[in-house]
Amino acid sequence: MTLKINKLTGGYSRIPVLKDVSFKVERGQLVGLIGLNGAGKSTTINHVIGLLVPQKGKITINGITLQDDPQSYKSKIAYIPEMPVLYQELTLKEHLDLTIMAYGLDYSQAWQRAQNLLKTFRLDNKLNWFPAKFSKGMRQKVMIVCAFITEADLYVVDEPFLGLDPLATKDLLDLIAAEKKRGAAILMSTHVLATAQEYCDYFVLLHQGKVRAQGDLEHLRNLYGDFDASLTDLYLGMTQDVNEDD
Repeated sequence: MTLKINKLTGGYSRIPVLKDVSFKVERGQLVGLIGLNGAGKSTTINHVIGLLVPQKGKITINGITLQDDPQSYKSKIAYIPEMPVLYQELTLKEHLDLTIMAYGLDYSQAWQRAQNLLKTFRLDNKLNWFPAKFSKGMRQKVMIVCAFITEADLYVVDEPFLGLDPLATKDLLDLIAAEKKRGAAILMSTHVLATAQEYCDYFVLLHQGKVRAQGDLEHLRNLYGDFDASLTDLYLGMTQDVNEDD
């Protein structure tokens, strides 16, 4: 499974936010999408999941575009948004049932996965709760469980650590590692650069809607000429260089 973004230009109006963005996410790979607020991370994600239509360029999953086959394209993606989106009138159990129906999953197998995930994230005794009773962190965990029961080919995860306590953060990272091993591709945007440095296989550094650099940590250190630099050092150094050029 490969997500391929090729020369993507796009945004929310005729003035593009993204300019000629290209990168790939391969099977079994966790790619960190790194950038300051306004760099274009969420805009990139919204193009990948189909909320925005590219002005130029192409996005494919296994060679298929959203326009070619919307059902096949969307069925390969599970999305965890930065802010949890839940139906206030549905219980946790009903959210899971809705996800299972939407993806056409085998009911008993999906519920077996759900039970394991609910236990991991300490939600197994809250199946009849409505979203109004959940804290921000608990709502985030509901989104995580709903996404990962799908066993999707591609996970698109936007700032997943916001609102999660340290134990839930570890549980999510363990889950991502297991899904990588299964062969899923994962695109994750995050501001938590120390965690990204430790867990991501590859990085795409966005700045002002353009790819400033991409590669694994060793490659980025070579580009910057500092073989001990942290991801934070690399990102701030590279973006500062661009700002000075401007």
